[in-house]
Amino acid sequence: MATLSIEQAQTQARALLDSRIESVTALVKARQRVADLKEQLAEAEKDDKRAYVRATKDGWSADELKKLGLENSAAGRRRSATRKTSSTPQADEEHTRVENQPRQGE
Repeated sequence: MATLSIEQAQTQARALLDSRIESVTALVKARQRVADLKEQLAEAEKDDKRAYVRATKDGWSADELKKLGLENSAAGRRRSATRKTSSTPQADEEHTRVENQPRQGE
């Protein structure tokens, strides 16, 4: 069996760790980019909402803006968010109570 020196073992271990560190570094950079873009999107959506409100204050009706292809995007987001909830807190509470009741004969 060939013997390895401590230096060789450390070098090989570092090479393995370096490749793993590179992948984690890439992941962190990607996640940061996603966070930055989400922040930019949130700002753009605020600007869009302000511009829409400004247009309506300047006399444009919602129907006129819609005909121009400029629907109120904030209203659409609110509606879709309410559809996502599938259960109510009361239903969840009742489900939990039923699960926590002892079975007959226990």
